[in-house]
Amino acid sequence: MILVTLGTQDKSFSRLLDAVQKQINDGVIKEEVIVQAGYTKYKSDNMKIFDYIPIDKFDELISNCDLLITHAGVGSIVTAIKKSKKVIAAARLAKYQEHTNDHQLQIAQSFDDAGYIIHLKDFDKLGDILKSINKFKPKKFKSNKENFVNNLKNYIDNN
Repeated sequence: MILVTLGTQDKSFSRLLDAVQKQINDGVIKEEVIVQAGYTKYKSDNMKIFDYIPIDKFDELISNCDLLITHAGVGSIVTAIKKSKKVIAAARLAKYQEHTNDHQLQIAQSFDDAGYIIHLKDFDKLGDILKSINKFKPKKFKSNKENFVNNLKNYIDNN
């Protein structure tokens, strides 16, 4: 099963669903596709689309999915990589009125550079990425929380 998440941003991200639908139409995607669409209104006979999914069901879907295709939101990405899931992340862009700025570009690229995900920069390349996704081995998630807490304690103790 492929899970597609668009987050809770109050702007549409139908551009990503158009790209997924194209891959269904082209026969590249044959699996069940479940979508958490948020504010995006979209009709498809091939995808199960929900506005919002309760957090417990969302966690269950991420646990059970073979692939997460998502907006480049940190929460969605980190939830998936903690569960060792393959992730394709596409940034919402201001020029398409999908967000107020382009900060998701830096988020997606940073996680891609670290080897955790694949950053979908060109939506026309989604089919190629999907055809080779089995070769992608995401880096195991390693929390930096302990280092952060130690640095914070040291800072507090020394100031």
